Amino acid sequence: MMPPAVILAGGLATRLYPVSSKTPKSLIEVAGKPFIFHQLALLKQQGVCHVVLCVGKFGEMIQDYVGDGHRWDLRVQYSYDGDVLLGTGGAIKKACPLLPEVFFVLYGDSYLDVDMMPILERFESEGKPALMTVYRNKNHWDKSNILFQDGRIVKYDKKNPTPEMEHLDYGINILMKKVFNDWPDGVPFDLSEVFTKLIEKGELSAFEVFKRFYEIGSIQGIKETEQYLNSKHQICKNT
Repeated sequence: MMPPAVILAGGLATRLYPVSSKTPKSLIEVAGKPFIFHQLALLKQQGVCHVVLCVGKFGEMIQDYVGDGHRWDLRVQYSYDGDVLLGTGGAIKKACPLLPEVFFVLYGDSYLDVDMMPILERFESEGKPALMTVYRNKNHWDKSNILFQDGRIVKYDKKNPTPEMEHLDYGINILMKKVFNDWPDGVPFDLSEVFTKLIEKGELSAFEVFKRFYEIGSIQGIKETEQYLNSKHQICKNT
């Protein structure tokens, strides 16, 4: 059985202003439906049954649309940041009471059409408390931020990437709740800080993905994602 998936959907989407000034990224229309519709449909196809949405500003709008997840045959729950935006790490920490010990983490602006079962199998076989998927991007789709050598993440730095970094964090992660034990409740922090500590301790597994990601964090990204989804749906109609 697949672990539940946490979707981080609480960002402010500043790169998409003014589009995102009144609409959360998750509800931006892509290929005829709000983006989160496609995300949840894909997770259901992968065998996921339980989703926790971490939301902030406009969270009520997302909940009004998604509801309890029954239209996707999913169980959907919500974790709200509250008055203070908690960052990606703080949001997951707050959602932990809704989660079992192991869960996937994905971002609310990414469409990642890859098989999740081999990723889970790698996580289980290596026995480490966390796994990050990586993609050899070479600064093409976004800024590369990972030094990946011999199947291992040597360094991860989103703020100060170096020229030898050819990979980036693809966007599917598997975590155990215990990796958040050292972080206080209600304090904002980024998930990248958690990964950095795990790398230092040799506790982060890696899985290399070879299929590009799609994202709606930019206008160009929305166009590319829409083209991909439309072509995918057309193929489905013809088969």
